[in-house]
Amino acid sequence: MIWRRLSFNAFQPASLAGRLVASAIVLSVLVLVTAGGILSAFNRRTVEAAFDERLKLYLKVLVADVASLTDGGNVEPGNLGEPQFQIPLSGWYWQIVRVDRESGASNTLRSSRSLFSNRLPALVEPGLPSPRGDFRDGYRTGPENQRLRLVEQEIDLGEQNRFIISVGGNAKEIAEETRRFDITLVVVLGILAIALGVSALVQVHYGLVPLRRLSEALGQVRAGARDHVEGTFPVEVAPLAQELNQVLDVNREIVARARGQVGNLAHALKTPLSVLINEAGSDPGPLAGKVREQSAIMRDQVQYYLDRARAAARAATIGNITEIEPVIASFIRAFEKIYFERNLTFRAEISTSLRFRGEKQDLEEMIGNLVDNAGKWASTQVLISVIRDEPVAAMPMISIIVDDDGPGLPEEARKEATKRGRRLDETKPGSGLGLSIVVDLAVLYGGAFLLEDSPLGGLRARLVLPAL
Repeated sequence: MIWRRLSFNAFQPASLAGRLVASAIVLSVLVLVTAGGILSAFNRRTVEAAFDERLKLYLKVLVADVASLTDGGNVEPGNLGEPQFQIPLSGWYWQIVRVDRESGASNTLRSSRSLFSNRLPALVEPGLPSPRGDFRDGYRTGPENQRLRLVEQEIDLGEQNRFIISVGGNAKEIAEETRRFDITLVVVLGILAIALGVSALVQVHYGLVPLRRLSEALGQVRAGARDHVEGTFPVEVAPLAQELNQVLDVNREIVARARGQVGNLAHALKTPLSVLINEAGSDPGPLAGKVREQSAIMRDQVQYYLDRARAAARAATIGNITEIEPVIASFIRAFEKIYFERNLTFRAEISTSLRFRGEKQDLEEMIGNLVDNAGKWASTQVLISVIRDEPVAAMPMISIIVDDDGPGLPEEARKEATKRGRRLDETKPGSGLGLSIVVDLAVLYGGAFLLEDSPLGGLRARLVLPAL
């Protein structure tokens, strides 16, 4: 379920879930890599220390054997209990070197059989000062280019008995043990990284549940199911929900105020215009006729822009949803009666589940204009169909299509009508009803209006509007 909820798109840079999961994974990887490096280094030092303790044990045996002699000329420590010191070039060696007190020259007094006539390198260059009695350790290259871990100690027994005793072991054992630990560490940390990644997914999924509920609540408001964002949210999200509710209230208040002002303006303008038209009607002269003509034009223009303002205010309101099928059904019944004498057939093909995201009054105005125009020019039938269209900016859309079998409209006239938003009877005299308000309403709702050739032989009017 979590994997289905957190789809691939959730991990895009613009996604909050993607940012949280990515940051958690990156930080976890950095912490694990750092911890892995520290543990690996610590383990290597521990392995080296254990290896050195083993070598020092052999060294102490050699020192004890040498120190027990009054004359350092007969030292036979044997194999120190390890058969590797007997096998030639086995990687395990010991060596006792006598150092001349005056000249500082050194010569090998005794060595393990495994050295096979070779000599162990010194940890301190001859002639350089070095502390006596202390252990020295380090890595050197031994016989056959073997990498050795060496420990040595310089002892002074007085007179001419000054010795440097060295024991070396194959460093390959340290490397192999360290490598085994590193492999195990990588596997464990890899499993831990996967577990942390899954944990981050679960945490992000659980942590973003309130935001998903807030989004669903907003969707219900937009769909018209609720007028406010409702629900219980965490203290971090609750202020956002409250602010959204305040924005919704302010939006409704602005729309209501705009509607009232538009109504007041309509009343204030229509009354003086009506007075002018009535007064001019009582005078048969040419001046009175011109006043009547221009006053009527002004009245029509005022009515047109007032209607447009009302439509813009309604379109800006959130949460208005209108069922399409009842609106079209009522128009079919009305126009069948209007065009009864012409025996016109009005048909509809529509799903009852389709809904318009907007005001019912605006939908009635758009469909009414289109069906009335189709009825005026149809010969026998008018077909109204509603289909789902391609989404625009992730918003579902519908197409309301009105077809008639009349004479149609030339392509040039169709382009002119939709481009200029003028009345069809102005672009082609007597060809139909004005489409200006239809075009304007469609644009206000983020849709479109097109005129096309109809499969019935006449004109097709396609109205694209947002849907739920």
